[in-house]
Amino acid sequence: MNRICLNDNWICFETGKRESGFEVDLPHDALLLDEKDDNSVTGVNLGWYVPKDYSYEKKLFAPKEWEGRVNVLYFEGVYHKATVYVNGEKAAYQDYGYTGFYVDVTELFKYGENNIILVEAVNTDQPNSRWYSGTGIYRPVWLYSMPKEHIHVNGIKVDTVSINPPTIRIRINASAKGTVSCSIKELEAKETAQTSEDGSATINMILPEAELWSCDNPRLYDLDVSFGQDERTERIGIRTLTFNEKVGFAINGKRVILRGACIHHDNGLLGAAGYEFSDFRKIRLMKENGYNAVRSAHNPCSEATLRACDELGVLMMDEYVDAWYIHKTKNDYATKVESCYKKDLKAMVDKDYNHPSVIMYSTGNEVAETAQKRGIELCGNMTDYLHGLDSSRPVSCGINIFFNFLSTMGFGVYSDKKADQEAQNVKKKKAVGSEFFNNLAGVLGAGFMKFGATLYPCDVLTRDAFARMDFAGYNYGIGRYIHDLKKYPDRLILGSETFCSDAYRFYELAKKQPRIIGDFVWSGMDYLGEVGVGSWEYEEYASDFSHGIGWVAAGSGRVDLTGKPLSEADYTKVAFEKLDIAIGVIPVKFAGQKHSPSAWKMTNAMASWSFEGCDGMKTKVEVYSRAYEVELFLNNRSLGKKRPHNECRVIFDVTYKPGELKAVAYDSKGREIADTCLVSAGSSTRLMAQPEQNCIKSDGDLAYIRLKFTDDNGVLKPLARSDIRIETKGGRLIGLGSGCPYYTKSYLGNVCDTYYGEALAIVKPIEGEKKIRLSAATVDGKLTAEAEVEVI
Repeated sequence: MNRICLNDNWICFETGKRESGFEVDLPHDALLLDEKDDNSVTGVNLGWYVPKDYSYEKKLFAPKEWEGRVNVLYFEGVYHKATVYVNGEKAAYQDYGYTGFYVDVTELFKYGENNIILVEAVNTDQPNSRWYSGTGIYRPVWLYSMPKEHIHVNGIKVDTVSINPPTIRIRINASAKGTVSCSIKELEAKETAQTSEDGSATINMILPEAELWSCDNPRLYDLDVSFGQDERTERIGIRTLTFNEKVGFAINGKRVILRGACIHHDNGLLGAAGYEFSDFRKIRLMKENGYNAVRSAHNPCSEATLRACDELGVLMMDEYVDAWYIHKTKNDYATKVESCYKKDLKAMVDKDYNHPSVIMYSTGNEVAETAQKRGIELCGNMTDYLHGLDSSRPVSCGINIFFNFLSTMGFGVYSDKKADQEAQNVKKKKAVGSEFFNNLAGVLGAGFMKFGATLYPCDVLTRDAFARMDFAGYNYGIGRYIHDLKKYPDRLILGSETFCSDAYRFYELAKKQPRIIGDFVWSGMDYLGEVGVGSWEYEEYASDFSHGIGWVAAGSGRVDLTGKPLSEADYTKVAFEKLDIAIGVIPVKFAGQKHSPSAWKMTNAMASWSFEGCDGMKTKVEVYSRAYEVELFLNNRSLGKKRPHNECRVIFDVTYKPGELKAVAYDSKGREIADTCLVSAGSSTRLMAQPEQNCIKSDGDLAYIRLKFTDDNGVLKPLARSDIRIETKGGRLIGLGSGCPYYTKSYLGNVCDTYYGEALAIVKPIEGEKKIRLSAATVDGKLTAEAEVEVI
């Protein structure tokens, strides 16, 4: 099979306005082009955008040698309601915006001529999403050209049947009868078989020299499969999954506690554009910050994300959808799920099957339908259907336990009447579904929501659905864990969505209780849309706390929108025993000031002791440690000792004075076991442009260049702030902005504001250039910086 990338040289235009078209390469997010309006019905969900419908057109020459072959287009993701035309003829329609789809163009192409591919994407049917969706062809497009007798698309399925010795089973589905060959050159292994009349064959390969795939050793092999003139390569890992009440969850027979993070599909400053390099970076950041698993919330993840998880040893919980048949927004996918779930789930399983990192499926998120007879039946049907497609992986579903109870009393339940009223005045709308719960949590706090989940009706209204899945997915239900483990001795519990502040409590419980499978914090990396839901923002950076126009991101990440780890990430690493000690400081200038509310923020501390002009001001210093006792020093003077109590965080009241802030951890015998310190920046201020990588590849890599105000020694100065103007040579600036959830500039511009002294530029290499040069300057011209990135 020839696999041809079709990402280059498309024309994008607002649908119906072909004359205004402009050239783009894929992946592309057209929503970033649209205007915002404080009366937009997208509201807090999309960040007040007024989406348009966009079309994409490509001219593709089909050589004569393609004639007589089977030619298929593969769209990895188009948002949404995509219609594909080939040479003016309708070729396909795909409703769901997060599932890839195939278009057989064999009979539609004109061979030896240019062909016109036109894709129309709809996004004016608002509101249709609870978060920033993007618009258009936001993931790659491919052409698969195969000989007439070929292996079907997704026609290779690989299972590990034993790890002692390592043995895999390969099932091949071809278009005809013939000989199929499978080999792994690195292991000098090769087997052949004859397909049956229906084109199917099964080959077992015993691989005694193979290494097993795991989080700690993500060993991958290339499996080459040939059938006549058709040749394919699958990147595989050899591992087994076990899950039961005795071992909990195990990979290759060894128990694994899922230290998970929920992630959205967007890539921050790039919008929804699914660049492979950016998806890989996101997964790398999650692993670097203590997580060994991610949940693709609340839609199937990209293929690039799966490859990153395979290579980095990060486990994937791939999720289907956000609603079943009860709407959360008026025009979401809820009306289609019952009739389309088989097609959609098959597409997700086909995408995931050969990836060792995928360890479970989720059928939905906070679906209050699970409190109803119809929804319970649907839950069981989807679980059974997934088991039929893939018997090796468990199935879960994230249920908001307290909301199931509230919904039965009519709180936060969608109706067309409510939706129509909201359309008249979006600022006075009544939230429904998950948005209702989010708002309630913001007002009443995380503690109240977790308490609500312990009420008896919450058990009654979830137990039947939980019985119809392998892992009972508890959203914000940690208060039920011990009770339910006793009441339901066969139940395996998964914290499918949790608060950051529960990381330590969860991990201590999980170490003692194998039936607690794991935890997925909301969220690992910040994301666009659901604006302000997880943000503690001060007036310095957000002119109002209403989450109106100007708010762009949730503020929910342990890692911010630019990829910068926050102190909550340090806390989590300590809770998960991946870091010994860390310090976080409430920004001194703003300590005690009012900030925007959120139950999802544990702390807004940051790892800095550089707050120029704040001498004598009081703040709080947090020290994260699992030690018996912690002591804090300021300029070599002890500020006291504190002992963490059923936690790994202690808080000191401190008066700011520049110098060295040091924390020391002691064991129960008073012996020093760990220390860390923060040092104040000097008086000088300079602008730095610091690439994350000094050398990148030309075939898909991006240059991420962090802009920072520092002293002469490179110590960050978080209170320094200015607009910065960017110019590039050898590369195209494709994203520019800060990690602030409130941001009024465009990510597509060349001027950015800074957030606590930092911003980020993302540059795509220009074909043929060997070096990217970035020049940065404050808008007053007083500070400048240069950066170079080699392109190979």
